[in-house]
Amino acid sequence: MHARLILGSANPHKAQEMSEILAEVLGTGVEIALRPAEIPDVVEDGHTLEENARIKAVAISKATGSTVIADDTGLFVDALNGAPGVHSARYAGEAADAAANVAKLLAALDGAESRRAKFATVVVLRRPDGFELTATGEVLGVITCSPRGEAGFGYDPIFVPDELSGGTFAELSASQKHAVSHRGRALRALAQSIADHGGLPALFA
Repeated sequence: MHARLILGSANPHKAQEMSEILAEVLGTGVEIALRPAEIPDVVEDGHTLEENARIKAVAISKATGSTVIADDTGLFVDALNGAPGVHSARYAGEAADAAANVAKLLAALDGAESRRAKFATVVVLRRPDGFELTATGEVLGVITCSPRGEAGFGYDPIFVPDELSGGTFAELSASQKHAVSHRGRALRALAQSIADHGGLPALFA
């Protein structure tokens, strides 16, 4: 069965990553489409990742009349008391890009004794009728002193997961990253939840 989900984001990197991960578990019948261009960014004013993911999922599901998959991801750094956390995407300002966020984080960690950090993702799948599934994923690691690697996006060039031998997320292949990443774990948990509810045919009946 073919299922089409609207992504609560206009980020093509995120759409590709989610499609690849869900396809590993649910097969090739899952299509993730970017948020329609005519729908503006949703204001994420929640205090937790789950609140922000749900805000996006509910708003976009209402606007499109479709089933939406939305996530919110944060990088929580021990030495910065959990910052940037829920503000990770806008750490260096509302208009900042990933490079600016990375530069600000590295500057904030200059001289820090610990560079331990955690990536966390919460995924919310929301149908127009209000049915909802939620899943979470986390990965522990360390922040490097400078960016490394060309793959991935966001903070990937400065995050080394504990499970792997020294490579940043941006130095890994897509399959290597998916195997241990926060988003990979959240989406696999979501896929299991979909299976527990009867699979795609039941969910999209």
